[in-house]
Amino acid sequence: MDVSAVSEELAELEGQINDIFRALSNGFQKLEKIKDANRQSRQLEELTDKMRDCKSLIKDFDREVKSLESGNDANTNRMLNDRRQSMVKELNSYVALKKKYSSNLASNNKRVDLFDGPAEDHMEENVLLASNMSNQELMNKGNSMMDDTDQAIERGKKIVLETINVGTDTSAALKAQTDQMSRVVNELDSIHFSLKKSSKLVKEIGRQVATDKCIMAFLFLIVIGVIAIIIVKIVNPNNKDIRDIPGLAPPAMNRRLLWNHY
Repeated sequence: MDVSAVSEELAELEGQINDIFRALSNGFQKLEKIKDANRQSRQLEELTDKMRDCKSLIKDFDREVKSLESGNDANTNRMLNDRRQSMVKELNSYVALKKKYSSNLASNNKRVDLFDGPAEDHMEENVLLASNMSNQELMNKGNSMMDDTDQAIERGKKIVLETINVGTDTSAALKAQTDQMSRVVNELDSIHFSLKKSSKLVKEIGRQVATDKCIMAFLFLIVIGVIAIIIVKIVNPNNKDIRDIPGLAPPAMNRRLLWNHY
């Protein structure tokens, strides 16, 4: 009987559990081919996480079976319980495999690695075990590591000195730029003051020009008035409404006086 005929949720849980079982089977097969202890440990951790997820899904499957138990017949409940027990047995078999590999890995790890290769060389497969090295090899390896450490220290010193030099140059450049900005600000202040002074001077010149124009216009009006009076006196010398201009006698009167004199 298919579980999907009982509940879609049960069928989905069963599918997820079967996917994890397939992943566990492939993972343990891969684990047999791995020789490096570190990689074996990482692979076991991944498989342990998968078994933990599988255990949680089996619990969810069991809770769903119990929630549907009252609505199912005896055969259906028996089939669902058999499925659950089968899942538990398969999971327990993988747990036993995990314990076996963990025990083997623990016994192998009793031979502690004395030296690890440089991380950048990725020499994970060629790690030297202390139990397989002679005293001379240990001394040579130790001397080699000390030489590498000294070289790393020298490189670190060079980097520090270069950083200090760069910082000094940067500080000098910033100081020069700061001084230049100060000079620019001072020049801008001088230009601003000169502009204000020039604007004030232009305003004063404008007022003087306006005053001069007014004076010239007033003088022009006076001259026009004098000319008008002279013209009127010449044209109509007997007009008593217009006073004689001091120092200027009527032209007709002057001619009569001259005529009578002769």
